[in-house]
Amino acid sequence: MSKPYGFRYRSGQYVFLQCPTISPFEWHPFSITSAPGDDYISVHIQTRGDWTQELKHIFVENYFSPCLPSRASFGELGMPEQKSPPRLLVDGPYGAPAQDFRNYDVLLLVGLGIGATPFISILRDLLNNIKLADELMDLSMETSRSEDSSNTFSVSTASSNKRRAYRTSRAHFYWVTREPGSFEWFKSVMDEVAEMDKKGVIELHNYLTSVYEERDARTTLLSMVQALNHAKNGIDIVSGTRVRTHFARPNWREEFTRISAKHPGSTVGVFYCGKPTLAKELKKLSLEMSRKTMTRFHFHKEYF
Repeated sequence: MSKPYGFRYRSGQYVFLQCPTISPFEWHPFSITSAPGDDYISVHIQTRGDWTQELKHIFVENYFSPCLPSRASFGELGMPEQKSPPRLLVDGPYGAPAQDFRNYDVLLLVGLGIGATPFISILRDLLNNIKLADELMDLSMETSRSEDSSNTFSVSTASSNKRRAYRTSRAHFYWVTREPGSFEWFKSVMDEVAEMDKKGVIELHNYLTSVYEERDARTTLLSMVQALNHAKNGIDIVSGTRVRTHFARPNWREEFTRISAKHPGSTVGVFYCGKPTLAKELKKLSLEMSRKTMTRFHFHKEYF
């Protein structure tokens, strides 16, 4: 959507949307998936009820239809009229736990299915920061070669200020879903992160849970085929992206142990969005690993 004038938000927040074409009274909440620096607002909507089904129908039939319907309307010159997209009203933004991600050195983001949406905005935000930092670094190197020392000072100062504004240095994103088709939702984002993140700031992990158990022979065969295809073509056979897909559920204790060993002495913000079941395990591990290791895990949850 086009961003309303003066509309400001933080990654992790959400908005309420109304489509007057469907109902002038219904408002529905959706997490923002665009980054604050983008010149638009985006949300990802899963069709689950009457309102979302009708919204999808309006967009597909009137705006994204690849061919003209049988009852197409024509203008005075006999050309088919291009229908404008439906008008959407935005209320918000509203605060959510994930908006405080900048308070932590390291991020552990866990999304179940459509629960990945609030973290997509965070990944975009981090990616934009990586791009900006690289641009500032290139500019600083160019100006350092020139004779104007004052420009060098101003650019390096701006670069250091930007780095100070971003306390977060690393992010680990775990997306757990049952449907292989779900990976299409954020395919472009994952490919962009994999391509732009040369320094390995963002770690992406996809988990598909609708296959077999972890030690099942069929899972092992799938993993072998997948590894060969990824090594040969650089593309995952399940997600269609550069990010490798793991089968079965993550071993969260092993993941927490690995992250604590990788970031000793750091403060890790654990952000979860999904159903309540997994929240208990993640909260328990956050408390346990904070006591046993030098790494401090702070747990935040958001249910959908």
